[in-house]
Amino acid sequence: MSAASTEILACRYSDADHLHAVVTLLSAYIADEMGGGLPLSPQEKQRLTDGLSRHPAAIVLLAKTDGEFSGMLVAFENFSTFTAKPMVNIHDLIVLKPFRGKGVGRLLMNAAVREAEKRGCGRLTLEVRKDNAAAQNLYRDLGFAETSPEMYYWRKLL
Repeated sequence: MSAASTEILACRYSDADHLHAVVTLLSAYIADEMGGGLPLSPQEKQRLTDGLSRHPAAIVLLAKTDGEFSGMLVAFENFSTFTAKPMVNIHDLIVLKPFRGKGVGRLLMNAAVREAEKRGCGRLTLEVRKDNAAAQNLYRDLGFAETSPEMYYWRKLL
């Protein structure tokens, strides 16, 4: 299995297989040690696909390797006041364990870069866990770098 046998598809919300893949991939990501979250309830699964389909700035890319959904990238377009251009924030990059190390994540990231360029964006941003060395290595290899000055990712749960 190689990246050459992987295709990247924009999520079609009218396609039941795509919607099932979104829920399945995100559920696997949440359950992974790097996800560390609680399983989605049936209501959350419905809100996930409904919310993404209605969000005007959502970018959802699916990777399909040898006919099987193998990964997903979820991003959102925003606007950067510092560059006075649109920007894309990569929110989730998911590659199922059997497909890791085979170029699927790289293909998804490259597709996100092309989408951002097509939209006239000035930059892409993402967050990565400090203990996720594999993801950090991929991002560095693709030209991403820590910010200067260094930033912290903060949140307030509501």
